[in-house]
Amino acid sequence: MNAVISRFQPFELSNDVDYQSWRAWKLAGYPRRAEQLLVPVRDPQRLSAAEHAAILGHCRKANMAIYQVTGARAAGKPAIRGLGRQFGLESLDMNLRADEDSITTITVMPESTGTHYIPYTNKALNWHTDGYYNPPQEQVRAIVMHCAAEADRGGDNLFLDPEIAYILLRDENPGFIRALMQPDVMTIPANVEQGREIRAAQSGPVFSLEKSSHALHMRYTARSRSIVWKGDAIARNAVEFLRELLDGDSPWLIRHRLQAGQGIICNNVLHKREAFADHGARKRVLYRARYHERIHATVAGADCYGERICSG
Repeated sequence: MNAVISRFQPFELSNDVDYQSWRAWKLAGYPRRAEQLLVPVRDPQRLSAAEHAAILGHCRKANMAIYQVTGARAAGKPAIRGLGRQFGLESLDMNLRADEDSITTITVMPESTGTHYIPYTNKALNWHTDGYYNPPQEQVRAIVMHCAAEADRGGDNLFLDPEIAYILLRDENPGFIRALMQPDVMTIPANVEQGREIRAAQSGPVFSLEKSSHALHMRYTARSRSIVWKGDAIARNAVEFLRELLDGDSPWLIRHRLQAGQGIICNNVLHKREAFADHGARKRVLYRARYHERIHATVAGADCYGERICSG
């Protein structure tokens, strides 16, 4: 099975035959609304075969699935951890603001705590993939994000599958993909707090391929400050095309406001958050688990792109 996968390389620019075959499969019946990605689950720690298959199917097609817990018991961090494990997600990414268990509680923090990062405010959060500042060996490849309490107003998320972004860029100009695969096209400067470097500068590509599976990985942020883009013209044009795509009204963008008991499991898709407002002491609370693996199953062929490819 691995030999079949390794010969199929749709993300190699020199292989247009595989690309066109994969592109046709990818776009056929692609979900355009969040409701098409929603899977009711009774217990996220113990998915039924049908629930597991539905989530995995959405992640194969769109790199993301939205689940809705229907059981009476509220889902907390153990449930999130258990959900991830059923899709091969084990290696949690430990980041600066994560809790001791490496799962981050995201809620509005008072200014007195010294936390000035936007995810811990009620401000809008621009387009990005998680961990874009991580070194190559610690890339965030999958995320489970669960809503324990929604905002009183606002807080919608927008999502874009990186493989759809790849298609739109490659169809516009294959040179855009070549430029965004350069190992130094995007550099995040060092993170320095109170004169101490807590994270070194990190350069890397926007698009890269996993060595074993040839799966596409994306690393991106729309931030305009504290970022250095490579100065060649084709790279600048590619970045501008991507920015216009994300800021426009593309039919490929999926909008959803997570409700309490809902969550998203994804292969680190592009996402943004709109500003929101809490009601009094009741705060919006999300739990986020980041992983170094991609979503996969324990059955042969689970990471293939479509039935035709899996069957060889």
